Amino acid sequence: MKLDLTEKSLPVYEALASPVRLRILQLLANRPMNIKELAAAVGLSSAIMTMHVRKLSECGLVDTQMAPGKSGLQKICSLAVFGAEILFPAQATAERKSYRVEIPVGHYSDFHIEPTCGIATTGKIIGSFDDPRYFWDPERIHAAILWFGTGFIEYKTPNYLLSSQEPEELVFTMEIASEAPGTRDDYPSDITITLNGKQLGTWTSPGDYGDQLGKYTPDWWPRQANQYGLLKRLRITEDGTYMDGLKMSDITLRDIDIRQKQWTFRLSVEPDARYPGGLTLFGKGFGNYGEHPSAEVFYVEKQDK
Repeated sequence: MKLDLTEKSLPVYEALASPVRLRILQLLANRPMNIKELAAAVGLSSAIMTMHVRKLSECGLVDTQMAPGKSGLQKICSLAVFGAEILFPAQATAERKSYRVEIPVGHYSDFHIEPTCGIATTGKIIGSFDDPRYFWDPERIHAAILWFGTGFIEYKTPNYLLSSQEPEELVFTMEIASEAPGTRDDYPSDITITLNGKQLGTWTSPGDYGDQLGKYTPDWWPRQANQYGLLKRLRITEDGTYMDGLKMSDITLRDIDIRQKQWTFRLSVEPDARYPGGLTLFGKGFGNYGEHPSAEVFYVEKQDK
């Protein structure tokens, strides 16, 4: 989301000028929640929470959607944006631009995994559970979800930056969770993220979620299996690497050699991790967001001297 110093951005600033609404955004950064859950977490009534959510929704910060619940329809709230940039007038001479590359779940270039494991399209399981050989099945290019206990999965994505474009940050977005037997909200897993051979850091996934159906998860998918993950946003900038705004490491754009013609992105669960709780990666047609992982690079055009 891009903001400026004109009145059209005022609704966003007004929505953010509330400790309660800031707390709501922090909660939704972890996972989508319904009104009742948000109200309980903040200590307010559902009626007052509805007013706060409406304020965030009207300015485009939060999405809401009605979905079936245990006692009828419920309003599910989720983040509509994952960052905001305030443009001051002086920045107009160097407008920031970006391009985004989708990374389909099944388009990995290498892997080495140990069960439990599996891979599926939106229509069926590929092969059988707990047999890594099926990760090389030709149908895997259509995969929309995969999971494994320990090991790694690796993707290569093209770098379309031109010599005239100066990169400012590289952002990877993905819906991800642990891999528990069945599902379990409290099932931590240390997931290590590596880019171009540089280890960016390790994020601990809290669990593997099955308390409610995934918004996009197909009807045929087993109810006792993982339904959705958390939407995570990894940013590599000129001063470090951040996960959802929290600094993960001091690895910068220069360290990862961002000018390479392709980027090699690896997700791994190391066998010696403190919490080797596996990994589930959700793509288009599964989970709560219905999108494949993606890479987006933000840049400005170099100014002629």
